[in-house]
Amino acid sequence: MNTSKKKVANTEANRETAPVLGKRALNRALLERQLLLGRVHLPALAAIEHLVGLQAQAPNPPYYGLWTRLEGFRQEELSRLLEERKVVRIAMMRSTIHLVSARDCLELRPLVQSVHDRGFGGAYGKSLDGLDAQALAAAGRALVEAKPMTFSELGKQLNEEWHDRDPDALAAAIRTLVPLVQVPPRGLWGQSGQALHTSVELWLGSSLTSEPKIALMIQRYLSAFGPASVKDMQAWSGLTSLREVIEKLRPDLICFRDEQGSELFDLQDAPRPDPDIAAPARFLGEFDNILLSHADRSRIIDDTYRNRVFTKNGIIRSVILIDGFVGGLWNLKRGSGIATLTIEPFRRLSSQEQDEIAFEGANLLKFAAVDDQTHEIQFIT
Repeated sequence: MNTSKKKVANTEANRETAPVLGKRALNRALLERQLLLGRVHLPALAAIEHLVGLQAQAPNPPYYGLWTRLEGFRQEELSRLLEERKVVRIAMMRSTIHLVSARDCLELRPLVQSVHDRGFGGAYGKSLDGLDAQALAAAGRALVEAKPMTFSELGKQLNEEWHDRDPDALAAAIRTLVPLVQVPPRGLWGQSGQALHTSVELWLGSSLTSEPKIALMIQRYLSAFGPASVKDMQAWSGLTSLREVIEKLRPDLICFRDEQGSELFDLQDAPRPDPDIAAPARFLGEFDNILLSHADRSRIIDDTYRNRVFTKNGIIRSVILIDGFVGGLWNLKRGSGIATLTIEPFRRLSSQEQDEIAFEGANLLKFAAVDDQTHEIQFIT
């Protein structure tokens, strides 16, 4: 048997004999790594780096994400990190907006360039056929570095030179060709503002790394989301063809199978708690990473509930974890000094579960609506 065939045979044998991890085992491993089995004492910056960023299509969800994971987290800690340029809001994995540390921005953004290229090509590629990409990128960079701009403003400015091209496509091209960050006040708690963009290089005063390490990126993913399959890694990052990377890492990883027989990879020293360990009720904001980082999401949400969480217009709603799994929705409304937290469970709750959720909900109100005189919690069915 030649060497390549022998490697394939050994891989198949290992897959067949690898221990099986059930849904609860995968759930508890994910919760532990996502800092959701118990709040931890960590600075917000360290937590953001551990989680490889936080999903941030809307300004407030990262604050909820840190509150539900960190002991004593306050909004001003994250706002200060944004103002001090220690964290940034930028399109990263899956070409979606993430809140990441400045260091991760410089290290990881080059690794997902192909994801941005593919997304742009699918949406706008034909409309910019024949255009000089280098000239467009230089013009766009000059504009956003002279003054942070909305995409609408950027597209209109570029359209003055490329008047026969779609302004939206021109702006999207700059988003693809030039790494752009959203500048404060966007993303600051309690402040409003349009998404204004400038270049990473200007904002951080540094260039993107010239030698990005994809193997390190995958290891960090496993640290925050594993055990996971190659398909899971690709779903999280938006990258394709990661099998080759995993095969190079295989000697340093431990392998499992899920109940469907898919091969799962993990760091050897990563935590894998007892599947029966208790999981507290937790409130997660819109677009929380835990819902978007696996091809097989059954470790966190039952397929029965997916359409209630993932809406047709692309919103991923705020959810409640009950016994570690998505078990309901929540919504907070504020006005006239009254903050009302509405809780919509997906099933009948025990009295103990309802009490636990109400207690955690009261803490959420204290965090998010401290200025309101009246706090109300409503359970709806």
